[in-house]
Amino acid sequence: MDYSSIFVCLMGMGTVFFGLICLIGLTALMGRIIGRKQQAAVPAAVPVVPVAAEPNRQELVAAISAAIAEELGTDITGIRIHSMKKL
Repeated sequence: MDYSSIFVCLMGMGTVFFGLICLIGLTALMGRIIGRKQQAAVPAAVPVVPVAAEPNRQELVAAISAAIAEELGTDITGIRIHSMKKL
């Protein structure tokens, strides 16, 4: 049998697209199955606990300053942190 190059190209592309469509379908199906299990595992009410201020704020600033100085390759005395906010 002698197949034309167009036929081989279209069969290859069709096989790839069919495989991709199967992957999309299986991914969506698994997402729905896992989503149901996670919704059932979540408790109804979770009490909100306010976060207290960090007691060792100066130690945290010192650790961050040391990490920045190490990354920049400078002395820690050249680093000054004016403010910090939690992201």
